[in-house]
Amino acid sequence: MTSTTANTMPSIKILFFAKLRDKMGLSEIDLAFDHAQPLAQLQETLTTQYPQFGTLPKPVLVAINQAFADPAQIVSPGDEVAFFPPVTGG
Repeated sequence: MTSTTANTMPSIKILFFAKLRDKMGLSEIDLAFDHAQPLAQLQETLTTQYPQFGTLPKPVLVAINQAFADPAQIVSPGDEVAFFPPVTGG
């Protein structure tokens, strides 16, 4: 299931992987996004618009444009933001 916005408004693509995708009930969101802001602020917006986002198991890893990101990093219109659980290996 995908949520979309009008093509005329700037947006960001948000992706959810693995257990986070299951918990959210969708794999991606195209979110209207017309100005740059810190990742932490985007996460607050997601929690407001998608309450299940606030219940995702912690910790959650985040990548902006396929590079790991921290909460202070800036997200801009056109970016791709991906949320996924920590990866373990052995």
